[in-house]
Amino acid sequence: MKNGKKIIVIEDEPDIQEVIVHNLLRDGYQVDATPNGERGLELVRSLEPDLVLLDLMLPGLDGVEICRRMKTDPRTRTVSIIMVTARGEESDVVLGLGLGADDYVCKPFSPRELMERVKAVLRRGPLQDQQSRERIVVGDAVIDSGRHEVRVADKRIDLTASEFRLLHCLASQPGRVFTRDQLLNRVVGEDTFIDDRNIDVHVGAVRRKLGAHRYLVETVRGVGYRFHDEYMQ
Repeated sequence: MKNGKKIIVIEDEPDIQEVIVHNLLRDGYQVDATPNGERGLELVRSLEPDLVLLDLMLPGLDGVEICRRMKTDPRTRTVSIIMVTARGEESDVVLGLGLGADDYVCKPFSPRELMERVKAVLRRGPLQDQQSRERIVVGDAVIDSGRHEVRVADKRIDLTASEFRLLHCLASQPGRVFTRDQLLNRVVGEDTFIDDRNIDVHVGAVRRKLGAHRYLVETVRGVGYRFHDEYMQ
């Protein structure tokens, strides 16, 4: 049963491309695939897909450059991207997320994990700097931007302005990985020169104040942070 979503797979390893395409087709997506970066970029521009599954290690035009070109082109900048990476490519992951990619999955991956990532990214849509939700509820935790207030088990949690912006930024797009630089730009501002490890200090403070709910802010080792996306309301 088709669901109407179009996905382009840019992957040069035949076995991996076959697995990805098979699982996408099985779940009803419209799929086009290519092992070539230049051809993949042409497909993205002509077909206007909802999502691109993008291998980073491509011959010729690599995945990071494809991501860069997509996110600087008005025709393709809103297309969601999941990077498919080999382990040990943390620097490329950080760079890709900083350019505007939405998520990543490491090889080897399970088809189930990949499909869950695909569904999550399609559900929340492309990254937008100004996207926010006024009231976010996770279990018995409530983050209310209108009141600038966080409550857990009906108990108010006192956060500084920066801590609140950090938590709200993460919670507004649950499951999305943010690099430290992205969080700095959203929480502190692009014109403020602070070491990105300052974000780690803010995260530590937020976790301490959340107490038993500290699990809501997850560390993505070597990359950054994300908000736990289970039980979102």
